[in-house]
Amino acid sequence: MLPNTGKLAGCTIFITGASRGIGKAIALKAAKDGANIVIAAKTAQAHPKLPGTIYTAAEEIKAAGGKALPCIVDVRDEEQISNAVEKAVEKFGGIDILVNNASAISLTNTLDTPTKKVDLMMNVNTRGTYLTSKACIPYLKKSKIAHILNLSPPLNLNPLWFKQHCAYTIAKYGMSMCVLGMAEEFKGEIAVNALWPKTAIHTAAMDMLGGYGIESQCRKVDIIADAAYCIFKKPKSFTGNFIIDENILKEEGIKNFDVYAITPGHPLLPDFFLDEQPATVTKKADSYGAVPELKEEKTQPPPQPRSGAVAETFRIVKDSLSDDIVKATQAIYQFQLSGEDGGTWFLDLKSKGGNVGYGEPSDQADVVMSMSTDDFVKMFSGKLKPTMAFMSGKLKIKGNMALAIKLEKLMNQMNSKL
Repeated sequence: MLPNTGKLAGCTIFITGASRGIGKAIALKAAKDGANIVIAAKTAQAHPKLPGTIYTAAEEIKAAGGKALPCIVDVRDEEQISNAVEKAVEKFGGIDILVNNASAISLTNTLDTPTKKVDLMMNVNTRGTYLTSKACIPYLKKSKIAHILNLSPPLNLNPLWFKQHCAYTIAKYGMSMCVLGMAEEFKGEIAVNALWPKTAIHTAAMDMLGGYGIESQCRKVDIIADAAYCIFKKPKSFTGNFIIDENILKEEGIKNFDVYAITPGHPLLPDFFLDEQPATVTKKADSYGAVPELKEEKTQPPPQPRSGAVAETFRIVKDSLSDDIVKATQAIYQFQLSGEDGGTWFLDLKSKGGNVGYGEPSDQADVVMSMSTDDFVKMFSGKLKPTMAFMSGKLKIKGNMALAIKLEKLMNQMNSKL
C-alpha cells in the first residue's frame, strides 16, 4: 500500500459518487492527510442493496482525519451541482481537486438497451462529468494544486469494446474525451487526467452486476485510491494522461500487488477497454480450454463436441436443480447453440423445482445466450469462464445482463458434477 505524506492537508476535494465504492475510497485516502472532502452523491437514505449514504461517508471521512461536507447531488441536475459547488466554496474557501467518479452502466447491446438507459448513461457519465467540471473550473483555476481526475478509460477504438455494449462505451468515452479536450484547453492552469483500473475492482455495485463469487477475481478499491493519490501529488504540468492504476503505482515503487487482491494468488478479471486486453482475454480463455478467436468476426465452425454432450450436460443440470436454486435465481435462460447436438435449449429457474429442455421455454426468456455447443459444455464444466467467453466474443448475450452473470453461481455448483 502507498503511504500517506500529508501532501493533501487542507486541500478541498469535490468527489461525485463518493458515498460508497471507489469514490469513497479516494475520499478516505485523502482524509488521512487532513483534506476537506465534498461528498457529492445521490444517496441520502440507505439503498436496499447498496450500503452507505453521503452522511455515513461523512462520518467515516471525519474518523479518518478529514473534514466532510455531504451534498445531495444528482449530476444530471445542473442546479444541484452548482449549489454543491457554492456550498463547498463557502465552507472551505475554494476547490483544489475535482474527481468525476459518478457513473452509470448497462452492458447491453443496441437493441436491448432501452432509451431510458441510454439517456441515463449519457447524462450521468458524459454530461454529468462535463457540467461538474464546468462548475468547478473557475475555482480550480485559483488553486495551486488544480487537478481534475475522471474515472474513465483510455480512448481505445478497437471495435471489440463497442460491439457488445455500444451505448456504455460511448458514455464512458465521453468522460475520456472531456480529459482530452479540457487538458488542452486549460493547459498550465489545471491538470486534467483519467484513471482506469487494470483489473476489475470489488465494490457493492460489482457484486450486484457480477453476482456470487465475483469478488475473488477483483482487486480492492484501495488500489484506485492509492493511484489517485499519486496523481494528486503531481504538478499541473502532468496533464492529458490516461493512467492505468498498476502502472503509476509501479512508477512509485510499488512491487507487491497481492496486497490489493481480494484473494491473493487468484486469477484476476481484466477490466474493459485496455489495449492489452484482447491478448490477455485470449490467453486466459485459452487456459480454460477455449480456442482464441478475437480478430475474426465471422463465425468459425466449432470443434466437434462429444456426442450428446449438450443433452448430458442438461441432464446433470436438471438433476442438480432445487427450489433454493430457483428462489435465488428467478430467471429463464434460452441457449442458441451452434454445431452438432445444438439448436435451442432452455433452463427455467422460475418454475417450482426448475426445468430444462430442448426447444423454447413456455414463458419468455429473460436471457438469450448464443454460443457453440463445444463452448457451452466447457462453460458448464468450468473449463471456460462465462465472463471470459463474453469478453472474447465467444458468448453473445441478449437480455438482462445481471441475470446472465448470476448464472455463473449455478455453474460453479455444477463443476464438480460435470
